[in-house]
Formats: sequence, structure tokens, C-alpha cells
Amino acid sequence: MSISARDAARTRVDSGGDGLVDLSHRIHAHPEIGFEEERSAAWVEEALADAGFTVEAGICDLPTAFRARTGSGPLRIAICAEYDCLPGIGHACGHNMIAAMAVGAAVGLAAVADDVGIQVTVLGTPAEEGGGGKILMLERGAFDGVHAAMMVHPTPFDAVEPSIIPAAQFRVRYTGKEAHASAFPELGINAADALVVAQTAIGLLRQQMGSHDRVHGIVTRGGDAPNVIPAHTEAHYIVRALQLAELPRLQERVLRCFEAGAMATGATLEVEEMHKPYAEMHHDAKMAAIYKRNAEDLGRSFVDFGDPGRRPSASTDMGNVSLVVPSIHPFIGIDSLPAVNHQPEFAAHCVTEVADKAIIDGATAMAWTAIDIAADEPLRQRLVHAPAVDLGADSQPPN
Repeated sequence: MSISARDAARTRVDSGGDGLVDLSHRIHAHPEIGFEEERSAAWVEEALADAGFTVEAGICDLPTAFRARTGSGPLRIAICAEYDCLPGIGHACGHNMIAAMAVGAAVGLAAVADDVGIQVTVLGTPAEEGGGGKILMLERGAFDGVHAAMMVHPTPFDAVEPSIIPAAQFRVRYTGKEAHASAFPELGINAADALVVAQTAIGLLRQQMGSHDRVHGIVTRGGDAPNVIPAHTEAHYIVRALQLAELPRLQERVLRCFEAGAMATGATLEVEEMHKPYAEMHHDAKMAAIYKRNAEDLGRSFVDFGDPGRRPSASTDMGNVSLVVPSIHPFIGIDSLPAVNHQPEFAAHCVTEVADKAIIDGATAMAWTAIDIAADEPLRQRLVHAPAVDLGADSQPPN
């Protein structure tokens, strides 16, 4: 049954290939930032509704989140769709492709779901790029009852278990006092200088940070006129570590740098957490091995880059999902080098013929992986009978 199911799923994906590519290109041409993905979410919902899925829009009190479901089998698999873009440079992380691959995989599985004993759920997850949409959806019950979750992310190369690390995002605001910058500078409190002190301290701190630690950010407000002492400045920073449990200590050290800026200038400091921290990704090894085999069957290749290939990578709220639900988050290559994620050149690569083929391959590999999970009795039993993790409104995923 598994061989014929795989053939049926692939046929369904291939037959809808033009529609998947069109969906990817439409989302790419109309980029929308997190929690504002109104057209993108609607287009993905429409594609799934047309394929016979029952679609619930605006779930979890998030207007651009949705749930689409088909099949009545005992094994419940969720495929996550992302569709938000990066400010300023659009789909430079390829979320247009992620959405199309999710639709393709789900439609392929819909052809065989009842035969192989699967219930397929597509979860539209907004605001991965800094909004923590999946964390909110976890807390609000979107993943309740799900036995396994998956998604595939475009990068320059294929990787089955990429190193994905935790991240915390926060805003800082300094408040000083305006004054004429030439005539009466002694009467001002320079909030811009506070940021300069903080950034200098962070630069020095990097000498004593661990090799896997990261801190980076931007100034989002630096003043309003060169002849006015800036009274209001703001910055947006991200801190990353190898494990979620290591984040608080690093974040505390970084925040001391911002406190130093306030102390040195007399400005007051406010710190605002933007969302709960993203967790590291825990790939389910058995599911990942199945995906790798299926991707290789489609002609994909996985190169072992050694230690450089295991260097800390990006962060995603799919990590939080993986601490609660067995999950995979493989990379699919689009042959973009030297362009890499979060560059405008990478955004251009996400609508090439190579990227379009990757959509079909990623969708097919995910569909086959779900079918093979259902056919693997020990794995299916482990997933179905895994103890549930309760996430209350104020709780954090385990670390």
C-alpha cells in the first residue's frame, strides 16, 4: 500500500505543480510583514479550500493564522506554512516557497490520507520573522492533539538536521533631554550617546562571549535633527545562544551594556521583550532520516560540510514547536550561492526555475515522509502514544 500511496501522492503534487508555483510567485510579488499577511494567508487558505480541505481562518485570535484539515486517520500530522516577509527586502528567506510546499504536501497527502490512516492539518503560522506566531499558536491550542509536525525551509543547500539556535528579541529606549546642540549642550541629556556607549560595550563584550553566542541589532531611532540633543533613541536587538537555558545569562550581560549607556549619560532606559524566546530546534531523528531518504529518492543530495556545516545557524519559532511535538525542519537547496538567506539576491533566487523545482521536491518529500511514518509501526506508535505537553497561557516550552 505504501508504494501505491506514494505514487498517488506524487501524482497529485505533480498535477498541481503549476498552481503551487503560481502561489509561490504571487506571495513573493506581494510581500507582507508579520501579522499583516492578509493576502498571503487568504491565497493559501483558498488553495486548500479548493482542494477540499476544511479551513478555519483567524484561529488563535490571530487574523492571519489558519487551520486547514482533511482525513480522518488516527495519526495526526501538521504541516506548517509560513508566509511573512522581511521588512525592506521582501521574501529574502523564501517563505513564499514554504507556503507553497506546505500546500503541495498537504494536497498530495489528501489523495491518500484515509487509506494510510492520516489526518492532515496545515497550520498557517504568521510572523516567524520576529513575531513568534507559532509560540502564540502553541499557547492557544493550535498544536493540541498533533502527533508530528514538519516544514521545509529554502537555503542555498540541502540539510536534514540543521543547527538552529534559540533567540530572544527586545527593544531598548533611552529618554534624555533636548537642548540646543551648540548654544546650550550642557543643558541636554544625550540619548544617542547612551546608545553609542551601549554599542561600544557590546563590541567589547563579544571578546568574552562563547563561540556559539550571538548579539546583533539596529538603531531604529537616533534623533530628529543634528542641532538638537537627542532626547529619544531606540534600538532593536537579538541575543542568541546554543541552548534556551543559556539565553538568560547572555541577555543579562547584554542588558548591562545598555544600563551602562544610561548610567554614563544620565538617560533613562526602558527594555521591552518583543515575544517569548525562540527555542533551539530538536529534530526527531527517525523522522529526519525518513525525510532524507525520500529527498534523495527525488535526486536531492546532502553534503557533509563537517564542523562548518554544524555551526550555529538561524533561529525559528519552529524550535518551540519541536520541544512539544516531534518535528523536523530540513533545509532545501535552491542553488543560490553566493547569495544566502536575508540578502536581496536570495529573494530573487526564490522565484527561479531551481526554486520552483524545489517546491515540488519539498512537497513530495514531505508527503512521502508522512506516508512512511504511518507505515512504520514502531514510529507511529511512539508518536501517537507520546505523552501530551500542556502549555498554559503563561508557560514556556520545556528546555
